[in-house]
Amino acid sequence: MTTDIGQTRYSRQILFAPIGEEGQAKLLRSRVAIVGMGALGTALANHMVRSGIGYVRLIDRDFVEASNLQRQMLYDEQDAKEHMPKAIAASRKLKAVNGAVEIEPHIADLNWQNAEQLLTGVDLILDGSDNFQVRYLINDVSIKHGIPWIYGGAVSSRGMTYTIIPGETPCLRCLFPDAPAPGSAETCDTAGVIGPIIHVVAAYQAAEALKWLVGAKDRLDPRLRHFELWHNHHHAMDVGEKIAADCPACQKKIFSYLDPQEKRGTEVSMCGRETVQITLPSSSFSLDLIAERLKQAGTVTRNPFMLRADLGEYRFAVFPDGRILVQGTTEIPLAKSLVAKYIGL
Repeated sequence: MTTDIGQTRYSRQILFAPIGEEGQAKLLRSRVAIVGMGALGTALANHMVRSGIGYVRLIDRDFVEASNLQRQMLYDEQDAKEHMPKAIAASRKLKAVNGAVEIEPHIADLNWQNAEQLLTGVDLILDGSDNFQVRYLINDVSIKHGIPWIYGGAVSSRGMTYTIIPGETPCLRCLFPDAPAPGSAETCDTAGVIGPIIHVVAAYQAAEALKWLVGAKDRLDPRLRHFELWHNHHHAMDVGEKIAADCPACQKKIFSYLDPQEKRGTEVSMCGRETVQITLPSSSFSLDLIAERLKQAGTVTRNPFMLRADLGEYRFAVFPDGRILVQGTTEIPLAKSLVAKYIGL
């Protein structure tokens, strides 16, 4: 806060009395993790970095595609052309916005094996994800480690947001004990989405984040908010009394998403994407070797973070951490057979 550029950069935010000099100093010391760098995640990251949050961790498993550009505000056509991993593309844009913020990108699939490593060591977790399995992982880490998190979701013209403070508010599993069955919930890839709902939800999440980080706990919204922009609906549900006495997470401290009974977790169909993710031991192959194998079957392109292979009806995106996205199918057995056929693992 002593440099001219720092004083100028945050001057309008400092003029806002509930933040002021003291609040800005707290923001500069704050640490935030953002899960998912899609539409919500990019809007949230933009707010956090421009607000002067000292450290921002970006977590995303995917790469930029042309269909993202309508609503995912940190990406451009070149990112899509180069199939740039979202965490990397977002990090580069954000560093150009505010070089004083420490931005740590992770190209990773958040799962039971890495969730505690990726989501701890921060003051707040922001949800920019697109599925409930990931949100229940966030919820388990939040309760286990006492880290608040802010839920957000948007699809079509509808959105929701809710702030969860461990030990004080109902947690996600108090309100939604079970995740929706695969394929039963709408996604942006099945129902579409308009950009404005993203920014409404992200704005509420970001405002709640600033309140928490500057210590304005009494101004946090205790309600579950729902927005529907196309038909002009907005309501807030009081859920403060909804703490479930038998909640396995916040009451019984059973963290079943962090310690699942079935621990394979190596294949998952990405709902609405016609994509299956296969995870192999990263020590079992190199991108150079895989590139040579795939060149015999199709066209291979690479950037420093991944390679892509166009195999006609199907496409592969291969990451150094062992993840292979098989695009063109939702069938896990078929995806596994394609990986075995073309990569031989």
